Amino acid sequence: MTEAEKHDTVLDTGAEQLGKTYAQALIGAANNAGVADQVIEQLNQLVDDYLAGNPSLQAAFSSPRVDEAEKVRVIERLFGDQYQPVLIKFLKVMASRDRLGYVSAVRAAAETIHDEMMGRVVASVRTAVPLTDELRNQIASNLSGLMNKQVKLNETVDETLIGGMIVRIGDRVFDSSVANQLDKLARKARSGFSAQLGAKLNLLSSDT
Repeated sequence: MTEAEKHDTVLDTGAEQLGKTYAQALIGAANNAGVADQVIEQLNQLVDDYLAGNPSLQAAFSSPRVDEAEKVRVIERLFGDQYQPVLIKFLKVMASRDRLGYVSAVRAAAETIHDEMMGRVVASVRTAVPLTDELRNQIASNLSGLMNKQVKLNETVDETLIGGMIVRIGDRVFDSSVANQLDKLARKARSGFSAQLGAKLNLLSSDT
C-alpha cells in the first residue's frame, strides 16, 4: 500500500468513526422527539439532492474558510422552514465544530443505527431492471420471513446483470436453499429484463 493509499484509508476510517459518533447523538435526539423517521428522510434529501446536486454548497459546507456564522445562515435560509428543528439544530452544532463536511458519513451511520434500533436489516438487491411495487413487496416479504426480521431493500439497477436478481445482506451470501426460495422472484426479474429488451429492439426496428 502506498503512502497516499494509507492516508486515504486513515481519512475514511476517521470519517466513518466521526459519522457514527454524531449519528448516535442525532438519532438519540430525534427518537426523544419522536421524529426519527422524518429526520432520516430529510438527511437523505440533504445529502442526495442538495449536496450531490450542488458542488458549491458541498464545498461551502466542507471549507474551513467559510466561517460558522455564514454556514448557519445558509442552513437557516435553505432548510429552516422545511426541516425538523432537531435536524436544524444538529446541523448548526456541526457547523460550530467545523464538521459539516462529514454530513454524508453521518447519514450513512444514522441509517444503520436507526435500522438496528428498529430491528430492521438492510438487503441489497441488484436487478437488471427497476423493481415493480409488486415484486418489491414480494421480495421484502420473502426475505423478512427468512430472516425473521423486518427487511428494508436497498435497490440497485445493473443492466449488465443477466441472472435476474442478486440479494445480499451484510457480508452474507445466500446459500442454495435461500436461492431456491427466491428463484421464482428472480425469474420475474429476468422476465422484466427480457420484456424491456424486446421493447427496445422493437423501437430500434421501427426507426430503421
